Amino acid sequence: MNKVLIVVGEATETVDTLYPYYRLQEDGFEPVVAGPEKRRYHMVLHEIPPDWDGQITREFEGYTIQADIAFKDVDCAEYLGIFFSGGRPPEYIRYDEDLMRITRHFFEANKPIASVCHGVEIPAKAGCLKDRRMATVPKCRFDLEVCGGIFVDEPCVVDGNLVSGRTWHDHGSYIGVWIKMLIDARRAAGSGE
Repeated sequence: MNKVLIVVGEATETVDTLYPYYRLQEDGFEPVVAGPEKRRYHMVLHEIPPDWDGQITREFEGYTIQADIAFKDVDCAEYLGIFFSGGRPPEYIRYDEDLMRITRHFFEANKPIASVCHGVEIPAKAGCLKDRRMATVPKCRFDLEVCGGIFVDEPCVVDGNLVSGRTWHDHGSYIGVWIKMLIDARRAAGSGE
């Protein structure tokens, strides 16, 4: 078992998506990009410039990324872990019933999960965050807390099988922790544990 899902949609955040995509490859995993449809998606760059006083996120056009599979075609048993990328997509893809099915599977099966920024909106909608500690961008704190989660303003928060960071600035703090969980899960799957 070597495949790991990366969840995206239109206007997914470029660094949120590409950093874990390539880190997975470095450790011998196969990143599989999943979206509402199997097609190419536009990515964006998000930044809150210091002189903007933290009020508004500025958005720039980024690269594109091909979704390898549509949510409806995902067989969760084939995947070791999942990553919820940030940007605008979680606000609308969280209404996709197949994505909710996928999300609940990874929480219920206790597989390694990582989330950054607005990614929190997906497991929040799926009802998976009650009493779970998580980092997210501060503007999504409400989404987490209204669903019973606990907001932690740190670059890496680990709660069982769930690893999270606030924004792409935290990738260096939490992605490595998630990758180690995936390595341990792959080892366990290979030994039949």
